Amino acid sequence: MSVLSVLVVDDHAMFRTGVRAELERLGSGRVEVVGEAEDVDSAVEAIAALRPDVVLLDVHLPGGGGTEILRRVGTSSTFLALSVSDAAEDVIGVIRSGARGYVTKNISAEELLDAIDRVAGGDAVFSPRLAGFVLDAFAGTIEIAQVDEDLDRLTDREREVMRLIARGYAYKEVAKELFISVKTVETHVSSVLRKLQLSSRHELTRWASDRRLI
Repeated sequence: MSVLSVLVVDDHAMFRTGVRAELERLGSGRVEVVGEAEDVDSAVEAIAALRPDVVLLDVHLPGGGGTEILRRVGTSSTFLALSVSDAAEDVIGVIRSGARGYVTKNISAEELLDAIDRVAGGDAVFSPRLAGFVLDAFAGTIEIAQVDEDLDRLTDREREVMRLIARGYAYKEVAKELFISVKTVETHVSSVLRKLQLSSRHELTRWASDRRLI
């Protein structure tokens, strides 16, 4: 069996290092991590230069995110999304753009190796809960076009704040989670409510829940 070349794309250096270490420890003879990238531009350059068999792709990245990488490079490699986000619009958006699978970052190293093998072999791979989003999208039970239109009004940071607030986080907890000030959280929440034409955190939670964003 040939060794699969893998590129790790994530904006957190510590996470990239951890993934590389685990794949090299458990995947010797199965995979080889040939490079890393931290944003859209460096990922596009690395994919063109290295031609990896599989790209492990974070969804939210500086410069436009995982969907922008897929838009720019097409399907020259096989893409497996590996993200902390389990929001429906992230899953469906990156799959519609050409990724072969989507797994969350709580996956074990062995499960990740198996997912890499499977997408390289042509299978579609999803964490169990996320497969339902894709099925619902094809069945038409999630109004993805409307979700996309609404979320396009928000910046990446506003989306992160929106999800945490909708999940019941206090402003201080959001600030700690995202390494920003409470004042910045308040500013983002005000902007989110204004852009989505909502008047309270309660309405925001209901809005996000209806769209399976939390």
